[in-house]
Amino acid sequence: MSSDLILLVPLFAILLLVRLIWRAWRRKPDLRERILIDGSNVLFWDKNEPKIETVVGLVWHLRDRGFRPGVIFDATVGYKLVNRYQDDAAMAALLSLPLEDVLVVPKGTSADDYLLKAARDIGAKIVTNDRYRDWAEAYPEVKEPGYLVKGGVTKGEVWLEG
Repeated sequence: MSSDLILLVPLFAILLLVRLIWRAWRRKPDLRERILIDGSNVLFWDKNEPKIETVVGLVWHLRDRGFRPGVIFDATVGYKLVNRYQDDAAMAALLSLPLEDVLVVPKGTSADDYLLKAARDIGAKIVTNDRYRDWAEAYPEVKEPGYLVKGGVTKGEVWLEG
């Protein structure tokens, strides 16, 4: 009986090692470059009307180019789209993004400050047509070429500069 136990210990160790390797492989980090979207700005890129399809199109455009987009919205985004408040989870579902990649800022706060701080913290560029002139003193990086990525919609297609 002890010889059976001696054979089982190495087998158990091998199975445990395979399981640990499998778990580590499944949780490999996302190495794609992060980029943030000013959701409340991009929402109005198509004919100056609030369209979630524009943000969705931009998310897919960025994904196709190897980026991992995150989106930050003003608290009023839901009212502009469906005439009621929409939280992070609701907006993430609309965008088909993980919850951790979408933020609807709290009522009464500025999405600009959240967006600029998050971009700084993770070293990401921002997709927006806003120039953030009021924030340039606190966030001088907004003046750096390429930090703010401009874009728009032409004939239903999202495009970006650069």
